[in-house]
Amino acid sequence: MWFANFFIAASLTMVIPFLSLYIGTLGNYSDNYVQTWSGWVFAITFLIAFIVSPIWGRFGDKHGRKTFLVIAGFGLGISVLLMGFVTNVMQLFVLRMFMGFFTGFISMSQAFIATQTPKNIAGKVLGTLQTGNVTGSLLGPLLGGVLADTIGYSATFQLTSITLFLAAIFVVLGVKETRIAPEKKERTNYSAVEVIKHILANPVLVSIIVVSMFVQIANFSIQPILSLYVEEIHGPASIAFFSGLAFSAAGLGNLFMSRNWGKLGDRIGYERVLVILLFLSALFFLPGALVNNIWQLVIVRFLLGMAIGGIIPMKTAYVRQVTPLSIQGEVLGYDTSIRFLGNIIGPVIGGWIAGLYTISTVFYFSSILLIIGGFALHFMLKHDAKQSVKHYPAHS
Repeated sequence: MWFANFFIAASLTMVIPFLSLYIGTLGNYSDNYVQTWSGWVFAITFLIAFIVSPIWGRFGDKHGRKTFLVIAGFGLGISVLLMGFVTNVMQLFVLRMFMGFFTGFISMSQAFIATQTPKNIAGKVLGTLQTGNVTGSLLGPLLGGVLADTIGYSATFQLTSITLFLAAIFVVLGVKETRIAPEKKERTNYSAVEVIKHILANPVLVSIIVVSMFVQIANFSIQPILSLYVEEIHGPASIAFFSGLAFSAAGLGNLFMSRNWGKLGDRIGYERVLVILLFLSALFFLPGALVNNIWQLVIVRFLLGMAIGGIIPMKTAYVRQVTPLSIQGEVLGYDTSIRFLGNIIGPVIGGWIAGLYTISTVFYFSSILLIIGGFALHFMLKHDAKQSVKHYPAHS
């Protein structure tokens, strides 16, 4: 699964850096037209994923998560392959929409590994799996840029589809799913309404899901305009290289720490580590507004990546701990859906704040949002602990 996640993450990030440039080659369009459609083409994938993620989660719970991973791998491969043959923007838009139906590969792979792993080491294992995703995300944009310059945009899409098909083949041939029988007293026939009631009945789980959306809003509020910020503090020289360096620095920090955060969560509790990571992320987001050269920004992004990259594995491990086995995929599907909503909201808010004030202000906004999330989760955990003492004093 590590290699499958690596290929998926690398393939999907290979085409993102030049997606808007590709649109410009499809016709004699104005800059405003290209910018507008770049936004729509980028967002439609997350919008569709937001809608279908809980459905795929329920499908995985009933029919096996491996089955979905194979469908998603081949679905993504076909989508990206056909993008290399489009002749107008609308065709690209439709294919990106089609791609959204299969975008949950990485989140489903986390649910798959979580259910196949003993609870006491789930954090460490999920942290290790996260390094595959991060490594692919680091290498993908670099390789995609080289290929686009060498063989052209269309051929890069076609070549990228091969690695997506390879990821699906890795799952088919190299992954075995053991259907774990639920405990004797555990229910297996939950309706969709009952799954939602299960989530709402656990205030800490609800808080973690909402906070994960805050994290995505904070992260994606700066990502689309990060290259503009790099140009602002560094100048136009080698802008593509230094923008890529700033992006990759966060991924590198993530790579270094994901497994270690997982091991810590296994020892002291995933929800406690989540609170720590939220405050650390807020702390490392803030200096981004104060840097005055590219190397300061790279260091700040590296530190941010060390903290913010551990949030998804911790959250997934927590869901594994508090959710019945038969509905874990669906619960994680709702969580993924909310995260994708953050992916959509973040760039809109970031662009609006940057236009109204400055790009530096976006860093302040993201830091405040993460602090709010950290305090909200902290107080919810304290409230939950008090309720446990009240209802089960001997056990507490």
